[in-house]
Amino acid sequence: MIDVSKLIATFAAAAAVVLLWGESVHWRPTRRHLSSGSLAGSREAVVVLGYKNSSHRANLINRYRVRAGIRSRRRDQHTMLVLSGGSVSSHIPESEVMARYARDILHYDGELVTETESRSTWENIRNVIPLIEDADQIKIVSNALHAEKGRVYLRRLRPDLAERLVKSDDYRFGELILLKPIMAMIGLKDLHRLHT
Repeated sequence: MIDVSKLIATFAAAAAVVLLWGESVHWRPTRRHLSSGSLAGSREAVVVLGYKNSSHRANLINRYRVRAGIRSRRRDQHTMLVLSGGSVSSHIPESEVMARYARDILHYDGELVTETESRSTWENIRNVIPLIEDADQIKIVSNALHAEKGRVYLRRLRPDLAERLVKSDDYRFGELILLKPIMAMIGLKDLHRLHT
């Protein structure tokens, strides 16, 4: 006969291991591919990478990314929030959907620029370069592994700008905890392809 309590305990332990693995995998990349020194200056660009959005309302992932972008800004800096993403899953660019969420729902009233042509992470980074060239510090915001991919792309495209990369606030323990294992598997696979 099956011992239900043992089965439940085993399942709970396995679930906890998977969730903690997802947290660990997301925490580590938040410290990689950043500037090696301290950066002076008062202008920062916070680049938020969009995610496929099939509706005129921001989906869960884009809402999370916009919130992470806004909380990543420093109060003592002049911040330009750069939302990047074209029409991938809808006729409305992801960046415009995110901008509406930032303005109408989160009441963000700072400087905001949208980049509406990108259809991939590579294009996100390539297309925002003209917008961020004057920034003293640059933050790339997404889920942690996707943001790392963006930083790697910026280093390949513009090593000089990559020297201005600083840490964003896109990782918080427990945030999107149920999605992190899935995002971790996708992100690790993408990063592996970048380095092979």
